[in-house]
Amino acid sequence: MTLSAAIAAALASGAALAQDNGQATAGTPATTTAKKTGDQTKKVQSLETVVVTGSASTVGVRKIDASYSITTASAAQIQQDNPRSAADLLKISPGVWPESTGGQTGANIEIAGFPGGGDAPFYTNQIMGTPLYGMPSLSFFEQSSMFRLDDTIDHVEILQGGPSVVFGDGQIGLTSNYILKQGTDTPSGSIGVTYGTENLRRVDGFYGFPIGKGGWYGSVGGFYRDSDGVRNPQFPSDKGGQLTATLTKDWDNGSLVFWARGLDDKNQFITPIPLIQTGSGQFTAYPGFDPQTDTYYSRAMQHVYLESYPGGGTSANLADGRGAQLGFFGANFDWDFGNGWTVSDKFLVDGGNMDTNALFSGSNPQTLSSWENSGGTYPDGNVPAGAVYTASYTNGSGIVTDPNTDVISQGWWHIHKNLKSAVNDFRISKELFEGNTLTAGLYLAHYTDNDRWSLGNPMLMGNTPNATPIAVSYVQNGQTYYVTNGQGLIYNGGYNITENGSATNKAFYLSDSWKLGQWLFDASARLENENARNTVCNLSNVNIDGNPNTLYDNAVAMCNGTYARTSYDKTHTSWTAGATYKIQDDMAVYARANKGVHFNSFDDLRGSVTGDTLPVLKVQNFEVGWKYQLPVFSADISYYHRQFDGLSYQPSLLGVPFGSKSTYGSDSKGVNFILRANTPDQIFSVTAVGNWLEGHYSHFKGDAVFYGLPTPGNPTGQFVGTYQGKQLQRQPKFQMRLTPALRLPTAYGDLRLWVTMEYVGNHTQDQLALQQLGTYTDFSVGAQYNYGPHWLFTLVGSNVTDTLGLTESNSRIAGSAAGASGVILARPLEGHEYNLQVKYQF
Repeated sequence: MTLSAAIAAALASGAALAQDNGQATAGTPATTTAKKTGDQTKKVQSLETVVVTGSASTVGVRKIDASYSITTASAAQIQQDNPRSAADLLKISPGVWPESTGGQTGANIEIAGFPGGGDAPFYTNQIMGTPLYGMPSLSFFEQSSMFRLDDTIDHVEILQGGPSVVFGDGQIGLTSNYILKQGTDTPSGSIGVTYGTENLRRVDGFYGFPIGKGGWYGSVGGFYRDSDGVRNPQFPSDKGGQLTATLTKDWDNGSLVFWARGLDDKNQFITPIPLIQTGSGQFTAYPGFDPQTDTYYSRAMQHVYLESYPGGGTSANLADGRGAQLGFFGANFDWDFGNGWTVSDKFLVDGGNMDTNALFSGSNPQTLSSWENSGGTYPDGNVPAGAVYTASYTNGSGIVTDPNTDVISQGWWHIHKNLKSAVNDFRISKELFEGNTLTAGLYLAHYTDNDRWSLGNPMLMGNTPNATPIAVSYVQNGQTYYVTNGQGLIYNGGYNITENGSATNKAFYLSDSWKLGQWLFDASARLENENARNTVCNLSNVNIDGNPNTLYDNAVAMCNGTYARTSYDKTHTSWTAGATYKIQDDMAVYARANKGVHFNSFDDLRGSVTGDTLPVLKVQNFEVGWKYQLPVFSADISYYHRQFDGLSYQPSLLGVPFGSKSTYGSDSKGVNFILRANTPDQIFSVTAVGNWLEGHYSHFKGDAVFYGLPTPGNPTGQFVGTYQGKQLQRQPKFQMRLTPALRLPTAYGDLRLWVTMEYVGNHTQDQLALQQLGTYTDFSVGAQYNYGPHWLFTLVGSNVTDTLGLTESNSRIAGSAAGASGVILARPLEGHEYNLQVKYQF
């Protein structure tokens, strides 16, 4: 039965009665939850929990039986973890480090041993088992930015490597799968109101209900919020919400779930701020800047008109931030035909805009006179002799009279990104004999990306929190020349492109699982093809307004009517094999090997020609683990060895590549662990999640040549070195999160208190390990009180000690990002914030 046939059958049988005996059906647990009681709370941290992510079977596998690392969290546990964003939640999986200091969206997501170096190329986000987009990430896009956490989430399953190289989109790194709440026989729901110290005002709601008596169920929920942010930009930092609905039909032999979601959210993309580097990996506050609460953003620079935008210019608004306006529609169908035959089909179509409006760091702060006498400020590179300058604040507050005024130039970037994706994953399984099941699957995805970029646009501003832009002109020989426009912008140079990409991904996979006594074996293989095309406009320098005296737009790189088209058609195989041995019912050991591939994205095709694209990135992973579950203690510990081949290197000057391309790899060994202990009465518990990593680059031949900050001893800013043996970029050598918790029973309900200590070890910004970012330890706290059967009060606080910890520095500066005076632009942790939620459950 196909999905379309199942939909027709479901609609035709709306009046039919479906017997519900309270037992799990053959449908996936993702679509078959407890319908009678309305209680969807799961103890999903237990190793006895059944998970579906990474399993060929529609009925899933117990975590203790799975021969791979998988982390789970219920809705209540997600709230207690108090993640700053959907990306920040991922750190509950050991070895995952999301750099979420950039705000709600646009995180860099690093997985131990996977040399990402920024963005999230090795992360896939799923809802109900289906990837949200056909490619893991693109420029100005990663999949966690398509998703927001709210009360419509039942639980999440987070899988690292293992079988994911074969199933779904074949992700070789990290996959998170969010399972939605659905309706129940007994109508139930909740409504919550949250207020935060950053002037957060948020409303959450969920309602699940039966529809008639024919086995149909519905649910609806979502959130809306408005916040100034910890770093207040003088306009709403985060504003928007989402609405999610499900429609479920249950039969004795299976289930059908429709779901839909609308997301409209705007989020501040936080720009690095200045700090003082006092030693390797050691930092202090920059005078006049609070590293926990300040931002450059302000009302004075919120609205701009960008002449450099392709097609004739556009208005842009910083308050639109790095947001999302997306629509989703999905369906899951599971059916048991008897005699060992089952089918499963998952479908998702989505699309919309994911625009970026943000400041991007340029060079470090300097004096106004130094900026005026920089050749890079002028189209011909020559500083005018004998010029008399005038610098004025663009908000009308006056002229800048002190030539030693601290200023900074930052790019005001606008990216319009329109995405569309359609994904279908069909699989059929047959139990060949007792304990042995063979599964065949077909994965199909078609997706597009249509972009308009306006990159560059350096805006001169005072080097202060909530900065004001500065407009500069000069008079020479009686003629006035405008270095910037009235908004403080310079358009010259830049990267103002149109890009249109289209791709189809096709994959066939086979998987066999065999339970033989105390052993559970599985082996799977995938044959995958990606066929992509990308079209990018070619650029030529033009004088936009034709006026030679307006220097700011005399040499702007604009589309010239010609295009570079690149085609890409690659086919590769991936495989995985694993075995679990049950030492006893509550203890197991496992081993797994897998090899997977990472195809080029649209951005990888840009700048390449057909037939000379970047090589396919390949990874092989070997893992052994031990799992143990007792009422008072549980452990999930694994050792891994991950090897990459096909990382690409090409020298570049100011972002323009030149010279020959070469490839290199990486080699990593590490340990992931999740440990939990509690007293027999569950009054006290402690959880430790962490990772140790020894990862370095390998097989790098020759030297890397790149350009960073010029210094008196290195006026060209050229660096020459080798990646060979260097620590993997942006990956801590050790990280751990320790959470002790106390439960205090009272006459009216339980009071739960907890503290989480997070330690992040040595990590580096660049591949030559020249810019060390140090270590940090921060603390979060929480308290939750259940008052009677309906009321729930939750107070959570993050970074309550105002730790100064860095996740990244200025990624547009190669090598050491600190200037001669020790000034560095970087993203530190946000300061403390507290949120109080009052929720009524019914």
